[in-house]
Amino acid sequence: MNFYIQPISSKSQGLKVIPVQEDLLNQTLQEHVGIPVNPSLFSGKKDSTFLVESKQDILLLIGLGKQFESYEVETCFRRVLAKNKDLVKDQIILEFPDSCNKELIESALIGFQLGSYSIGFYKKEKPREYLGLQVEIRTNHPEIEGILSRAGKIAKAKMEGFKLVDLPPNVLTPEYLANWAKEWANKPNSKTIIFDQKKAEETGLKAFLAVGRGSAKPPKFIIMEYRHPNAKFHLGLVGKGVTFDTGGLNIKTSGMVDMKSDMGGAAGVLAASQLIADLKLEINLTTIVPSVENAVDKEAYLPSEIIGSHSGLNIEVIDTDAEGRLILADGLSYMVSTYQPDHLLDLATLTGSALGTFGYECGALFSNNESFSSHLQESGLRSGEKVWPLPIWDAYRSEMDSEIADIKNYHGKPYAGAITAAKFLEAFIHKHPSWAHIDIPGVSFKDSEFAKTKTGTAFGMGLILDFVEKKIKEFKTP
Repeated sequence: MNFYIQPISSKSQGLKVIPVQEDLLNQTLQEHVGIPVNPSLFSGKKDSTFLVESKQDILLLIGLGKQFESYEVETCFRRVLAKNKDLVKDQIILEFPDSCNKELIESALIGFQLGSYSIGFYKKEKPREYLGLQVEIRTNHPEIEGILSRAGKIAKAKMEGFKLVDLPPNVLTPEYLANWAKEWANKPNSKTIIFDQKKAEETGLKAFLAVGRGSAKPPKFIIMEYRHPNAKFHLGLVGKGVTFDTGGLNIKTSGMVDMKSDMGGAAGVLAASQLIADLKLEINLTTIVPSVENAVDKEAYLPSEIIGSHSGLNIEVIDTDAEGRLILADGLSYMVSTYQPDHLLDLATLTGSALGTFGYECGALFSNNESFSSHLQESGLRSGEKVWPLPIWDAYRSEMDSEIADIKNYHGKPYAGAITAAKFLEAFIHKHPSWAHIDIPGVSFKDSEFAKTKTGTAFGMGLILDFVEKKIKEFKTP
């Protein structure tokens, strides 16, 4: 896409897209459409659209309702390219009335660019990419150049998060993620470290290595460092990077076709890391993605096996399909012992229990720090990536007690699965005072109006961005 900016008075022609706030309907129609529209056909209600021909233009009016969130505007504008391909030729005009504030315009531009995303990577007939599309932005907003630049970076990172989950598992391997992280290191103030099997063994990442034993695809322990010279705080992110999960020897009996998405946590933190570096945000960021494939062969780890861990705790393996918490255990332990971030957040498609509790609406949030938890909840609401807290009371810790080792990886009971998984992870954070875990099985990969199959959502990226920017603002406020 090629964007260029014009004042609202510009007279160029083409498909013109205009957002309409319901309580400003008449004003918008008078100033930007020039012909009356029957309110019974279009009143500006949320999620409504209306096509009207005016002189030599075709106008697409997008209703936003009276009250709307930024993520709702994003979705409305994503539909422009995703659902109106026949109307979009070589040029399109996005016209923003003066009533549109900075946040609305930014969300609209993000959503518009997301509309170009398609999962048809391997179709013989490639989906339209809109590379040559001329996009005229008509607005009088004085900050439009900065808004456009920022929106482009957010959309790019989000689509990268989509793609990482949507790629097939024979392509999206631990090595692919490692190479992705190496490319990321070309950004200013950024550095990537990759531990191969030998280095992981030397580092004592025993739980991580155990999970990857059954796969022909070598595991990769990915570390990404972004350091801003004026950093206000240090954030540590850990994302579960299981590129395909068969369940191991406790093999899955259903749903395996969706298990390419078991690295949804990695996709979220990687997209966030890309965006934080692109926006040059004033923080220090360390991101760790332990990446493996949980497969089955003669070397696969066994139920009842005792494995070590980076923290020094020995783990009794009750279920090889509870593998995500094992690689996260080493990721969290290494993060805290090596980097000591101010805040520690892990993101993972960890349990079916979280899906059973919240469905496809929000992630399950666990934290040992009430303030951190509250900030994440608020960021989730603002970004549209909702999370809701569940308890991690000490009473649940005994569920993970092992007779033969320090801890077991699964309590083997049909209740409190997400909570006991969080308690397992808590054992490996070395008593870090500000840790949060978000369990995201239902929100990182799900049905969408923009595809005929489940697709990635980059869940976590928006929440993390909002949290980081609000935290930076707190430090700058006297």
